[in-house]
Amino acid sequence: MPAPRTLVTVAAARERARKRVEQDQRAWAATGGAAAVLEIVLHPPTEKSVLQDLPGVIGWVQSWRALADGAAAAEMRVDWQDRQWPSVGAQRVPVRCVLTGADAIAAFAGAATMRDWRLLRDRAGLLRSTFTDSPVAPAERDGLTLATDALPAAIRTHGRAIRLLTDVDFTTLLQVVPWLAAHPYSGWRIRQLPIRGIDTKWLGRNRALVEGLHAAVSGRASLGLLGSPVLVRVRFLDPLLRPGGLVDVTAPIEELAALPIAPTTVFVFENLETVLAMPELPGAVVLHGGGYAVGRLRLIPWVATGRIRYWGDLDSDGFAILHALRSSCADVTSVLRDEATLLAYRDLWVPEPTPAGGNHPTLTADEAAALRRIRSEGNVRLEQERIPWPVALKALTVSTHTPEPMSRHPAGRA
Repeated sequence: MPAPRTLVTVAAARERARKRVEQDQRAWAATGGAAAVLEIVLHPPTEKSVLQDLPGVIGWVQSWRALADGAAAAEMRVDWQDRQWPSVGAQRVPVRCVLTGADAIAAFAGAATMRDWRLLRDRAGLLRSTFTDSPVAPAERDGLTLATDALPAAIRTHGRAIRLLTDVDFTTLLQVVPWLAAHPYSGWRIRQLPIRGIDTKWLGRNRALVEGLHAAVSGRASLGLLGSPVLVRVRFLDPLLRPGGLVDVTAPIEELAALPIAPTTVFVFENLETVLAMPELPGAVVLHGGGYAVGRLRLIPWVATGRIRYWGDLDSDGFAILHALRSSCADVTSVLRDEATLLAYRDLWVPEPTPAGGNHPTLTADEAAALRRIRSEGNVRLEQERIPWPVALKALTVSTHTPEPMSRHPAGRA
């Protein structure tokens, strides 16, 4: 037997409206929201439920009548129907509440919801009017035909970010996007932009929003700005490989790529302390991997074509990083990444906060076995710093003493 239907109270209907605003406000903002409609079926009482709780039903009917009498018919409509019940006679009950337009739905949901919606609505409207009527938003640019819904789509995607901006930041946004669209190949750094209030941190916080709106109004993905250089930290363990005698260098990846060296061994470590602890070794350099950014090392020729020895934490992230490195460079051997090493230091395990999933086809059989054990033990981690240094150094340096490389000479000398 089906459960009796529950009368939809005014409070329950307002909550339904609040959830609808939360769900659809970004889509409404993209077009203005005038076409939005919310229809709420009120599940009016049966004769049986009236007899069981006559005062409650009377109060429910009166609450909807009071609401309907005080609302503008264009924004909210309550539909009524007559019921003829033998026990209680003819009664008129509300059966449906219909709200038309995003403004009406948000207002019905409550003052806080209306305030948030109004802010998003007004800002989206200003974006549409500013960029649609602006010369930076033509139908065609650079041979690309722009979709007419590009700007609404960007507003829909970034609606939450638009609403959460401070007034000052939103004003800055209205200046930044047109300037970038009008100067597509400036090659300037953020610091150089002639826009009051913009700086590197501002663009860092709002980059996704700026890129989305800029692409919508200009048809170009690139902002045309000169980005910060990608830096990599390197220690030259062989004195004959040191550029200008420098041992420890943090430099743009392009500059490192231009060094005329050919090390016989390239260590890649995730732990900076381990990078700093490495002693002098013939033909060797050591780089700080940078976690999942390790794939960028392929841009350095003497790394990409070198014999790489990788060491990182024994955890699922470490194996994912190893896979990324192997997918970018040709000759990568891992160190201390086997099940025996993991089990030898069981007492030093810690939980891995956010384990990495997925399978990594470049792993060796021993590495894959270690990863399976890590997962079967509940996603544990053996941090590389917890392995005694003499043990680690012996494992790292075995088979690294090879004949001197042909290019073992100070950088910059032929």
